[in-house]
Amino acid sequence: MVYLIIVTALWAFSFSLIGEYLIGLDIYFLVFMRVFLASLVFIPFTKFKGIPARLQISLFLIGSIQIGIMYLCLYHSYNFLTVPEILLFTIFTPFYVTLIYDIFHKQFNALYLISALVAVLGAYIIRYQNVNSGFLIGFIFIQAANICFAAGQSAYKYVIEKHQTFDQKEIFGYFHFGASVVTVAAVLALGNFEKMNPSTFQWGILIWLGVAASGVGYFLWNKGATMVDAGTLGIMNNALIPAGLFINIIFWGKVENYISLSIGTAVIVFSLWLHAKFVKLKKTKNIA
Repeated sequence: MVYLIIVTALWAFSFSLIGEYLIGLDIYFLVFMRVFLASLVFIPFTKFKGIPARLQISLFLIGSIQIGIMYLCLYHSYNFLTVPEILLFTIFTPFYVTLIYDIFHKQFNALYLISALVAVLGAYIIRYQNVNSGFLIGFIFIQAANICFAAGQSAYKYVIEKHQTFDQKEIFGYFHFGASVVTVAAVLALGNFEKMNPSTFQWGILIWLGVAASGVGYFLWNKGATMVDAGTLGIMNNALIPAGLFINIIFWGKVENYISLSIGTAVIVFSLWLHAKFVKLKKTKNIA
């Protein structure tokens, strides 16, 4: 849980940094550079011998989906939505996380979905106003990104549970390598090279997003995902919404409905408490 909280604070800045300073540069270039820089972080730690091929391929595919395809969809959404709208449309991620993880285990945890639903309600309360005319296209891109992100972290949790003898930092490089292949193919095939000229300041933001947010951030997030149950993981995805909105307000002066923000945040916190009760109840029944 601690890892997820740390990364939530780290990622809270990412949405606004992208929306405020990077829009206008080529989307495919931005995604590739972010993933490429993250890959460089883990090359020194990656173990290339003694790792089962099946595990390498699994992590490669997970990375290509969770951040490779996900980033492509996410960055496209910035052309249609504001930062608060993008944050709003991530409210469905807990459903995807819980459902996909249950599919892997061929089970259905109804109580976890209830607590996730409460978290979704809290996120909805935060920003329920009408969005702009491009919301449908943006919504589609965000939901595609949410599904990729949810599928990736659920799959990673499932795979690592079956390979607990491996040190995660020695195999996480394969995750970023998979994402790099997807994004380099995208930038070569679809990129606009005339828009690949970031300023020194934008390079600084890209390096931060690549090394800290993507490199360190995804390692800590996915490692944290292996240490909690699927319900808590789903709910923590929605904690990014109030955190991101607070950052957007404090540093960029974006005006939001402070009352709905406070109420929605309280509901999300309540969903965490409710989920903890459900977990305790399930354990009690299993013991009995």
